[in-house]
Amino acid sequence: MSAVVIIGQTRDGYPASLCDHLRDDAPDGIATIGDLGIAHNHPMALFCSVKCPGSVILQTYDMARALRDAGRVVIGGFQSPMERECLDLLLRGKQPVILCPARSIETMRVRSEWKAALDEGRLLIVSPFIKKPRRPTVETATFRNRFVAALADRILFAYAEPNGKTEQLCREVVQWGKTVYAIESEANAHLIRLGAKPVKPEDVNK
Repeated sequence: MSAVVIIGQTRDGYPASLCDHLRDDAPDGIATIGDLGIAHNHPMALFCSVKCPGSVILQTYDMARALRDAGRVVIGGFQSPMERECLDLLLRGKQPVILCPARSIETMRVRSEWKAALDEGRLLIVSPFIKKPRRPTVETATFRNRFVAALADRILFAYAEPNGKTEQLCREVVQWGKTVYAIESEANAHLIRLGAKPVKPEDVNK
């Protein structure tokens, strides 16, 4: 398994998009396990609130499969239940995946289901937290999600609970000028009003 590599903000390889979008909030350094080059392959971020309506769940499964089968690089924290399900589906493919925990990774135990993808060079683990915290918090998860969005080329919201932190993130990244999508559903009408483009799983290959 690859060792943890720390990349400071002034070093080659530090993603410029972090400074472009996070500005003064850009981390002084990032910790990585795996091939950082994966981050330059136009990744699509995937976000979903903890509570996800049944009307969106099946479409989200189908979207994850479509992204996997199309070979798209997907980045996310994969922390909410629906996001974790998507990670399991994505890791069954051959395309790269970028995992961003909401904690430091220097002492993190790499799960057995991640090891094969790491060994095959198609999983990158990256964190904006150095040395601490060793456990995720609400605050670190919120910042991690902004970090993921800043790294991503495009952003997909499977679902965002109205007035929740994920909706707030959608509002922010639309203002950044990022290309933002939401799974087409009446449950996501509030995201469409914010500027997200409705998308269906069958649109992935268009």
